[in-house]
Amino acid sequence: MHVVLLPWLAFGHILPFTELAKRIARQGHRVTLLSTPKNTRRLIAIPPDLAGLIRVVDVALPRVEHLPEGAEASIDLPSDDLRPYLRLAYDAAFARALSDILRAPEPSRPDWVLTDYAAHWAPVAAARHGVPCAYLSLYAAAVLGFFGPPEALMGRGRYAKTAPEHLTEVPDFVPFPTAVAYRGHEARQMFKPAAVPDVSGVAELYRSGMSIHGSQVVGIRSSREFEPEWLRLLAELYQKPVIPVGLFPPPPAQDVAGHEATLRWLDGQAPDSVVYAAFGSEAKLTSAQLETIALGLEASGLPFLWAFRAPGDADTGGEGTGGLPAGFEERVNGRGVVCRGWVPQVSFLAHGSVGVFLTHAGWNSVTEGLANGVKLVLLPLMFDQGLNARHLVEKKMGVEVARDDDDGSFAPKDVAAALRRVMVEDDGDEFAVKAKELARVFGNDEANDQCLRDFLRYLSEHSRGP
Repeated sequence: MHVVLLPWLAFGHILPFTELAKRIARQGHRVTLLSTPKNTRRLIAIPPDLAGLIRVVDVALPRVEHLPEGAEASIDLPSDDLRPYLRLAYDAAFARALSDILRAPEPSRPDWVLTDYAAHWAPVAAARHGVPCAYLSLYAAAVLGFFGPPEALMGRGRYAKTAPEHLTEVPDFVPFPTAVAYRGHEARQMFKPAAVPDVSGVAELYRSGMSIHGSQVVGIRSSREFEPEWLRLLAELYQKPVIPVGLFPPPPAQDVAGHEATLRWLDGQAPDSVVYAAFGSEAKLTSAQLETIALGLEASGLPFLWAFRAPGDADTGGEGTGGLPAGFEERVNGRGVVCRGWVPQVSFLAHGSVGVFLTHAGWNSVTEGLANGVKLVLLPLMFDQGLNARHLVEKKMGVEVARDDDDGSFAPKDVAAALRRVMVEDDGDEFAVKAKELARVFGNDEANDQCLRDFLRYLSEHSRGP
């Protein structure tokens, strides 16, 4: 087959779509992956043995008022308020690029379009040319299940989320007990960005709803071993096939240049003793939040490695430099390492001395952590992360940092307590056993590839006619 992949312009979407492209190509299929020039340069590396099967098409974004020059992914935006302008540019450029690909003569025309949530126009465009479309969810089935059927995502029907409080309630169509719902502070923070139309003309949830509604099949980055109950519910809600495509965690980076000293430091630590802390590429933590995390790591007494990103309010500063308390790095010298800039996260997580991952609970990071058998301490910050955290805690796969439900604040003692619970206290052993068990699900390449083969077999059996 020839399949087109349409990821959204965020690192957490481009990277897993690229990993998926490689895995699809290794099954013998041709892949066209849409990107932008800057994202291709910094994120997409196609191995030479797959170069004949994967074509990366660079799409130039148009100039859009308020969109900073050179911004080609959400990480390039100085403020989350600018996300709608990136969506506006994406819609204009990528819809045109997809149309050109769909109009190509045989044998270049694709057999399937696999779309991320953002390209809500893709199913209709593909159908116009007789090409079927699959929605490829980078979110867990529990997250999609919480939001209900496609019409609810589009703001219609009895299950539509039309007020923040609707995000804090487990919907009554969920037939099993669960705590998967947003906290009050999370619901208030995300309602407007997610559920209210922006300058691009539609809401974020509407994009997901339209993408699912117009697709013939839904692929989920998950597995039946992990969340069978939610996968069954989704198939009922969507009334179409819902197929797990596996978790496809990326392999450790081959290039760790610039991080040799950090890896040597890890080599000198005891097995499973180090906390690795990282909070993804999307969230822009404030100076106050970063200082609290720093003091929590310090108070835990545990060795740690922190992939540090400067605060979103860096220009307002705070005592100390760049979001760290004054004297912090001197006080933890030898016990803690602060890395700035890009880090080889999977290589760190795969290191035998790393025992726990203090994470924002983004689905990419969760899969990377669990694939490597590390315990999880969860500090959700935005998007699906609160739902992921509840889901993982419910399945006894992690511990969540205690927060104030009203404003989401947390104290250093809350961070330290959660870390010590999984590393030092009695039930730490239980979490360790669970983490090793999960590595056999999340990190099992053969099981992940079998999920993908099942999904591709469905596509092959239902692809467009010649």
